[in-house]
Amino acid sequence: MLTDKKALVTGGSRGIGKAIVKQLAESGCSHILLTDIAFPDGEDACASEIQKEISNSNTNIIAFKADASSLEDAHASIEEAVNKMGGLDILVNNAGITKDNLLLRMSEKEFDDVININLKSVFNYSKAVLKPMIKQRYGRIVIIASIVGLIGNPGQSNYVASKAGVIGFTKSLARELASRNITVNAVAPGFIKTEMTDKLNEEQKANMLKSIPLKRLGTPEDIAKVVGFLCSPEADYITGQILAVDGGMTM
Repeated sequence: MLTDKKALVTGGSRGIGKAIVKQLAESGCSHILLTDIAFPDGEDACASEIQKEISNSNTNIIAFKADASSLEDAHASIEEAVNKMGGLDILVNNAGITKDNLLLRMSEKEFDDVININLKSVFNYSKAVLKPMIKQRYGRIVIIASIVGLIGNPGQSNYVASKAGVIGFTKSLARELASRNITVNAVAPGFIKTEMTDKLNEEQKANMLKSIPLKRLGTPEDIAKVVGFLCSPEADYITGQILAVDGGMTM
């Protein structure tokens, strides 16, 4: 489905990002470069670990340390991808953080950090990848948003603002690039099973499930499959869309 395609995934060392890397590999990508701000055991160890977890031995996994909030690092990542992989067909803007707090107590740093990682990083990597994609007249850009960017959430004004910004950015960039055969779409996850949700008590989990018609949390793989679809030929006529993967929360 994605045979011989070359991809870059930001924040790709763990969680949803790692699931996306594995999904793209299983879908046939020949090369995938993943970025993150830190690799506790080193870039090579991270790449090797993921390489062992995928069945497609033809996929070459590369890890590259980069700060998603830095335009300079974004350009360096794209340059690394083009030089080592011979090109770049797919960009998945996944890097993101949360620093939740009520606005009354939220510090300027908590607001700025979330905006810089979640929103500015999307600007950084999307801008950096344009020249190679426009030159080849092909590209697939997928951005990880969130349903809270559509409906809001108390205690997350910084995070919600960043994800609402991502949604607007997606639609605007899709209009700019459509004539160049580059599609731009976003996936908006709902409540996803992560290390954070694992720490919730049973009452908190029960209250969360009440708002989900399918009565279960999503998994990183649920998100990764939709990203894989949006990068595939089956989605060639889809651009500027925000796909909620939320078990029916926002229907």
